[in-house]
Amino acid sequence: MADWKRGVRRVLYPAYEARMLRRLDSSKLPKHVGVMLDGNRRWAKAVGRDTAHGHRAGAANIEPLLSWCDEVGIEVVTLWLLSTDNLNRPVEELGALLPIIEDAVDSLADQGRWRLNPVGAVDLLPSSTVARLKAAAEATRDVEGMLVNVAVGYGGRREIADAVRSLLTEHAGKGTSLTELAEQIDVPDIERHLYTAGQPDPDLVIRTSGEQRLGGFLLWQSAKSEFYFCEALWPDFRRVDFLRALRAYAQRERRMGR
Repeated sequence: MADWKRGVRRVLYPAYEARMLRRLDSSKLPKHVGVMLDGNRRWAKAVGRDTAHGHRAGAANIEPLLSWCDEVGIEVVTLWLLSTDNLNRPVEELGALLPIIEDAVDSLADQGRWRLNPVGAVDLLPSSTVARLKAAAEATRDVEGMLVNVAVGYGGRREIADAVRSLLTEHAGKGTSLTELAEQIDVPDIERHLYTAGQPDPDLVIRTSGEQRLGGFLLWQSAKSEFYFCEALWPDFRRVDFLRALRAYAQRERRMGR
């Protein structure tokens, strides 16, 4: 982009963002936002750098996003940092990516502003990664700020399978027969065993990079969510993009089956 265009944007965008923020109706904003941080590798390729550079640039954009969410009163944010499918990537890429995720989570914990909650199939992750995630959760356990679900090694199908497995194990311990369980099981029973049990479902799910699919993100929880697909690659996702997503959400009439 030409330097003069960057200069114009630096001057105009803060005023544009301030006007958008003033016009947002706080009563129509989401309480829980899920974000699919997509496009790090494509961003790295576009700027002529290696994949790890893209992941580091993406990690650096997480704290600004959470600050924007804080600014408008979001209560819960779920960040999809690594999917179960991502675990099938080349060993070299995972070897570089996992420490970047670990460092990013440590940095968020060090802020002391948000309560971190790792969600995902921890049994699929290296023990060192699990230890770092658990340490961050413990360090922020008593923080009263926004709840941030850190989805690492997360897959929606895997979550549902884990929830059903947990439910069966619970009832096996009670001596419930399969016949009895089949007769009494209902939606709330499975919800109690999801990674996000006790949390509100996401009102808004944002995906960057122009892809228009869920890819397995919060499959159960997003049944009634609104979706916003942004063309920007994750490292380029800006405050103005976030505010546009909120504006689009606030302008939608949510009928919820009515």
